[in-house]
Parts: sequence; structure tokens; C-alpha cells
Amino acid sequence: MTFALGAVELRRIALPLVSPFRTSFGSQTERDILLVRVELIDEDGTASEGWGECVALSEPSYSPEYVDGAEHVITHHLLPRLRAADRLEAAVVAPLLAKMHGHPMAKAALEMAVLDAQLRARSTSFATMLGVTRTTIPSGVSVGIHDSTEELLAAVQGYVDDGYVRIKLKIEPGFDIDQVGAVRELIGPDTPLQVDANTAYRRTDGAHLRRLDDFGLLLIEQPLPEDDIVGHAHLAAEVETPICLDESLVSAAGTADAIELGACEIANIKPGRVGGYLEAVRIHDLCVTKDVPVWCGGMLETGIGRAANAALAALPGFTLPGDISASTRFYAQDIVTDPITISDGHVAVPTGVGLGFELDMRFLDEVTTRTRSVP
Repeated sequence: MTFALGAVELRRIALPLVSPFRTSFGSQTERDILLVRVELIDEDGTASEGWGECVALSEPSYSPEYVDGAEHVITHHLLPRLRAADRLEAAVVAPLLAKMHGHPMAKAALEMAVLDAQLRARSTSFATMLGVTRTTIPSGVSVGIHDSTEELLAAVQGYVDDGYVRIKLKIEPGFDIDQVGAVRELIGPDTPLQVDANTAYRRTDGAHLRRLDDFGLLLIEQPLPEDDIVGHAHLAAEVETPICLDESLVSAAGTADAIELGACEIANIKPGRVGGYLEAVRIHDLCVTKDVPVWCGGMLETGIGRAANAALAALPGFTLPGDISASTRFYAQDIVTDPITISDGHVAVPTGVGLGFELDMRFLDEVTTRTRSVP
């Protein structure tokens, strides 16, 4: 079955967060999200619809990408190259767009929409395509920075009561050692705990970060700037807690280099950050051969990306709980009819056709701020 690209729609939606989410990059209270809808036309003229979600933020803080820029580059530079293709399927999206430097989140959104449509045309699921056998995955939660330790402990206790099996704390200088120690005391020694610095530290902070070794953490995520691979390697030799890379990992080739240098003891895989789910699978496969544990990170996705992440995280190399929390962790109402929930600390792997979600079109229209077709 071969496809040509049909209609393409770019849709912007605004979803308020149930509570502010603060990291070392800043605080978010609402998500401005770009969705991509594509139609793939098969050789019989039948159209299949697919949706992708761009995880770029409103400002270029987490990465150089931002949502307005992603919409521009998709419209003016990426889609014309897909339109010119003789045939289109998910596997050729990345090669077709390879000459356009950067913009992995924009590229990932397009690949995701094409993949969803392709799977729906073939009446199969992402989980089936991946060949996963797990039916559930453990669910972790990401806890933002709070102004006071008391507020942080109250938030963590709520997530523990909700059944999350792993707690991740966002940290930055001044909001790290004491807060992590207090949370460890609250949850006890057996609940998995990790921290995420989002590049907030520097090479000279090794002695300070070594104090985190006392708390039995799973990992320290991205302590240094994303381009400081050598610094991460030095830090990995300086602290006992494993160093995990996030922002630094943008491709399978770059991940291999980081592992070889000793900078990446654990890998956080975010499909949007690496250019799409197919590259994410390649990074997973690489890490399995290198005996590097992986887990699936989150970018505050809606039910579209959350469903796809849940299927991805069922691959065997994902041995650590990821950030695939219930939709209600961030949104009072999701844009899908079957939002992700947790049961006994786990999330069910979606098995529906496509990426495993169905849209709540009535609510989606309510939160839409702009829709336009792209020729």
C-alpha cells in the first residue's frame, strides 16, 4: 500500500494546566500547542486521517524551537518537500526532510501525523507495529519546583497517594539538596526518586551535586548545558549517582557518541526532541546493545502524544519508569475520548488503531484558537 499526501491542516489549541509547572527554564500555566492533521491517499483514492502533536514550547527555552517557529518551518519548508514526494510513508519523512537543518520537533510532528494515518489505513496499532508484548507500563510523575519545601512535600504526597511508582523532582541551585532530602524522608528509601536539572548547573558544581549521592537517587538528569558532553563525562566520574542525558540527545549517532565518552549512563528518550518516533526506536535499540537503561520522558503532551509515548515505552529497553502520567496530572480535560489514567501505578498500553487515541472533536474545537489548511 502506497500513499500520496492529501489535505494538511495546522491547528493551534490552548490548554490551561491544572497547576503551574515550574522548571529551571521558567513556569508554565498554559500550553499553546500545534497539532498537525494530514490525509494520506492510497492508490485506490481512499483517504486516511492522522494527527501529530508538536511538543515545542511557546518560547525557545527548552530548545531552540518554539511553537510559532515550528508552524512557520512546517508551512514554508517541510511540507513542500513532502508534497513533492512520489510516495509518502513514515519511514521516508526523515530522509525527505534531512537537508533542512534542525527543527526536530516540527519534523517529529509531521512524521507522527503520517505514521498515525498510515497505521489507520492498515487497521493496525502502533503497539503492534513495534511488536511490544507488555500490556502495562509503570507510571512516574514529574514534580515542578515549588517556592517552599512544605508546598513541595504536599504535592509529592498527593502523587504518592495517587499511586505513582516513581517521583521525579525538578531542581535548580537553591532548590535542590534540602528539598530532595525532605522528599526522600517523606517517601522513604524504597520509592524510586530521581531529579532533573534541565541544564541548571555547571562543571564546577560537581562537589555540590555529589551531595545528592546521599539520597539513593535513580539518576541525575541533564545537570549541565546540552552541548557540554565532555563536562557530563567528567561529572559522571565525579558523582556516584548515574548521569542521565535529555536535552543533549538529539539523534542515535549523538547518543552513541555520548555513551562512548562516558557521559550518558542512562538515556531519556523524547520522540519530539530526536525528530520522531522512528528515531526514538533506533536510540532505544542502540541503548539495548550498549546496556544503557532508557526511559520515556514527557513534554506535557496531550492524549495524542501521551498514547504514542505509552506504546513506545513498552519496548523492552525501557526498564525505568517514565514520565507518562495520567492526563489529569496536567489537564482538567484532555482532547481525546480515552485519556491516559493510572491503575495500581501503571498505564495501559494503547491497542487501538493508529497511535492509539480517538479525538474528542467537540472539546478540541472549544480549545482551538486557530485552524488553517496548508496547500
